[in-house]
Amino acid sequence: MPVGAASLESLKLIDSWPVDGVAAGVIDNHGNLFTRGKHNHSFRLASISKVMTAWAALIAVEDGSISLDDPVGQPGCTLRHLLCHAGGYGFDTEASIISPERKRVYSNTGYNMAAKYVSEFVDMGFAQYLQEALFAPLNMPTAQLLGSPAADIHCTIEDMAKFAQELRRPTVIAVSTYIEATTPQFPELEGVVPGLGKYSPCPWGLGPEIRGAKHPHWTAPRNSASTFGHFGGSGTFIWHDPVANVTCFALTNREFDEWAMQYWPEFGQAVLNELGR
Repeated sequence: MPVGAASLESLKLIDSWPVDGVAAGVIDNHGNLFTRGKHNHSFRLASISKVMTAWAALIAVEDGSISLDDPVGQPGCTLRHLLCHAGGYGFDTEASIISPERKRVYSNTGYNMAAKYVSEFVDMGFAQYLQEALFAPLNMPTAQLLGSPAADIHCTIEDMAKFAQELRRPTVIAVSTYIEATTPQFPELEGVVPGLGKYSPCPWGLGPEIRGAKHPHWTAPRNSASTFGHFGGSGTFIWHDPVANVTCFALTNREFDEWAMQYWPEFGQAVLNELGR
């Protein structure tokens, strides 16, 4: 992945964000990487962790250890349901709160269940499996799981850039699996994106959120409906727009709230404008 010889002017916008620590990156439509901010600093990714956890689960699926349609949890719930928040489990409740495939209920519990299920079949702890199946092949030496697979992966902006490249052009999963992961699952389901509100429909892939027609949203107004990615409650985000072929990501140490909705869409819009996308 070539590193851009000059910085993007739009990346300078992060200097005005009301945060104590920030690092951000952009991969343009030619594959050039531009970064700015706090390098070699490990940030907690919060819910971006879900995308990495889902990727590891998909690797296990391709290895034949498990299947997306394996039953996991309450009757009618499968691994697929858990990875796209359609399993009927609450945010952090052990018990189900609704039948599967009725509503998009955003769930840390579902992701912890999915990771536990993967661990049982690959015969190792999920943190170790992440290292061996995902982080090592992508050469992400600072990435590590320090708690819940739903929210507690930490890494530097340098390693985030390597995962961003994976979201552009997959290397650890097949293209067919990648297409499935970034295609809305049970696309008619309505649901709530935490911190933003209710959407009908609320499209989600196998790990990544998919923008669709959501408004307002944390991505840029110019982002296409097929844009996918995730934001984290610790003030982090990553998105890839396959139409523009641009990827944008940022890591901060300030929890997501109104500040993010003020600055992130503006930042993404400036990136797309500067790149002529």
